[in-house]
Amino acid sequence: MNPLGLGIVGTGNIAGGYARDAATHPQIRLVAATDLDPVRATAFATEYACRAHATLDDMLADDEVDIVVNLTVHHAHYEVTKRALEAGRHVYSEKPLALNSTEAAELVAMARARSLRLGCSPATFLGEAQQTAAALIRSGRLGTVRAVYAEVNWGRIETWHPAPAPFYDVGALVDVGVYPLTLVTTMLGPARSVRAWGWQLEPDRTTLDGTSFRIGSPDLTIVALELEGGAVVRLTASFYVGAPARLRGTLEFHGDEASLALGSFQDFDATVELGPFGGKYETVTPVRPGYRGTAWARGVAEMASAIDEGRPHRASAEQAAHIVDIIEAASVSIADGGRPIQVSSSFPEPALMPWASLPR
Repeated sequence: MNPLGLGIVGTGNIAGGYARDAATHPQIRLVAATDLDPVRATAFATEYACRAHATLDDMLADDEVDIVVNLTVHHAHYEVTKRALEAGRHVYSEKPLALNSTEAAELVAMARARSLRLGCSPATFLGEAQQTAAALIRSGRLGTVRAVYAEVNWGRIETWHPAPAPFYDVGALVDVGVYPLTLVTTMLGPARSVRAWGWQLEPDRTTLDGTSFRIGSPDLTIVALELEGGAVVRLTASFYVGAPARLRGTLEFHGDEASLALGSFQDFDATVELGPFGGKYETVTPVRPGYRGTAWARGVAEMASAIDEGRPHRASAEQAAHIVDIIEAASVSIADGGRPIQVSSSFPEPALMPWASLPR
């Protein structure tokens, strides 16, 4: 296939990871970038050999941009994605798809009406470790899965990020809770009921440059999901607890016959362990050697392949909108003392990658 051109909107912290990984995928090529800070956009374009556009409108007028990669701050995802779809461009967005269910559903409908592709991270379920876990679960090796434990103890953002306030504005569930939510729903299907509780453990924080600020959301959230298939998920998401906590980004799936432990929701080379009920975990050989760390552009590259092949892409907007529905339900539940909130949306089950077959 001829590689599809990528135009990155937002050249901040994560953009370099996308640019470096995009260069390893023959189905995509980085052609342009833009940012609210033109100096940052120019520096990024120079480093990664692409064009810097002064505005989003200028980039949307670039005929070589086939897919807009939306890496803006959470609050801008909806507006940037909407403008790109209106301009007739496919879009791959960082998470979340939008900050509320109404806007997420609007974007899904808009893309469908225009016959455009809309994809969304997190696509870490495409990692080798995560595909190994998904293949084992779908094969029935665990029996009926009835309980899932997920931990996202991501620490205090202000200790490493120069602009932490937006992360605390949306909260840990929106920023990092989406990873295990996406993995669990990929492997076991959609959620149908959500209960949640949240606390502000340390409301007052200080940035790296010494500026004081107050967080705008819970820095500890506990969510209980009931999935359509009957499994119950307990998710902990925190912007307070971090290293040296033992459980920072782990998932455990517990079934009638066996349990599976995934060492990281994010790292593609994470450990996968399987153990029978009452027994001990043993390390599973992955379906293929894992990429070290996270291949950030794998989701958009997979979407480009799907466009070329005329098939559904795996990191779908429908699933991303379902995750927004879960998060919105959790917010409503927190505000109402943990009352169960029903979720009705669904999404097509993402197919396993062609290389994700288990050895016989």
